[in-house]
Amino acid sequence: MCGRYASSRAPADLAGLFDAHWDPGEALAASWNVAPTDPVWAVLERADRDGGAVERRLRPMRWGLVPSWAKDPGVGSRMINARVETVHEKPAYRKAFTKRRCLLPADGFYEWEAVPATDRAKAYKQPYFIAPEDGAPMAMAGLYEFWRDPAVADADDPTAWLTTCTIITTEATDAAGRVHPRMPLALHRDDYGAWLDPTRHDTHELRALLHTPADGLLAVRAVSTEVNSVRNNGPRLLAPAGGAAPAPPE
Repeated sequence: MCGRYASSRAPADLAGLFDAHWDPGEALAASWNVAPTDPVWAVLERADRDGGAVERRLRPMRWGLVPSWAKDPGVGSRMINARVETVHEKPAYRKAFTKRRCLLPADGFYEWEAVPATDRAKAYKQPYFIAPEDGAPMAMAGLYEFWRDPAVADADDPTAWLTTCTIITTEATDAAGRVHPRMPLALHRDDYGAWLDPTRHDTHELRALLHTPADGLLAVRAVSTEVNSVRNNGPRLLAPAGGAAPAPPE
């Protein structure tokens, strides 16, 4: 699974990297400890409400998909990931898979390995940070959905709608597989356009885009156990265990 990741690049930089429009009025703070239900940046393509041209946008969403038919948004905390093997079939995801796909930019993601107790120390979970070897951003394949809050009478009120997303996961490859059997599926840059294209609905063609994540070229390193708490944040979380904080991504 993917239950925590880092996303520290500025929105203006992300908009440039993904060739997307961004409204400066929408802002999220950099985070080195993104957790479920947090607001996150997403890249999507969608026509405006008047049926105009399709535009690629960078916009915030809440991590944890809430299906349109859900009775309340609380279910989103249990839908942070969707398995690539079944995402096109599951009722919570299949409609979004054919109509509402997105990319979720990340510096990298965290996974944990249980360390048993010894005579000198208690058992604990050692976090690892896993990211592309070349330092490029990960574009994690995702889905998004709109949920209508029945407590808000006016459908045109922005608070009437909650926009949420989920990360598609796959079997872990390369270095990531030594830590955890699952990982987020990062798309190749050449596939961004096809994945985001809202006019594409063929399940087989879409599934063909979901292949080896990040071309298998991933680096893994043990990092500080500070990341184990969602209350902690900052670039120091990416420091090699016992080392100094690395430079922020360019």
